Amino acid sequence: MRKVIIFACLMAILLVPMVAAAVEKAPRITDREIVERLTRLEEGQKALNKRFDDVNRRIDDLRAEMNGRIADLRAEMNGRFNTLQWMLGFFITISLVILGFVLRMQWQMQRRQTRLEATLSTHKDELAFFKNLIEKLLPPKGVL
Repeated sequence: MRKVIIFACLMAILLVPMVAAAVEKAPRITDREIVERLTRLEEGQKALNKRFDDVNRRIDDLRAEMNGRIADLRAEMNGRFNTLQWMLGFFITISLVILGFVLRMQWQMQRRQTRLEATLSTHKDELAFFKNLIEKLLPPKGVL
């Protein structure tokens, strides 16, 4: 047991300086150095803020330019849609006019056909009447 205690004490004596050696001593910083470093940090912060402002300004310029282009594209599309709407209206109007002419011609032809059929029916009836009349007026076949 005595050997274990001696061994533990020796290990403790040997390891304590190692633990102390693991901690590095920081060099002493004076207040002046702290102020100088803070000043440099503030200057860097101001430079970053300026760069951010420049980037924001460029983004705003790009956004304004894009909005202008979008407005131009919208105006161009509206112009094209107006032209397309005008052409479609013109096409529909011409189609309706042609359809009207065709329907009017068909109606007139139907009317003429009805009148002609009525006239032919009348002529047929008249011819049948004259045929009967002629047959009645002719003497029988064996008589002459």
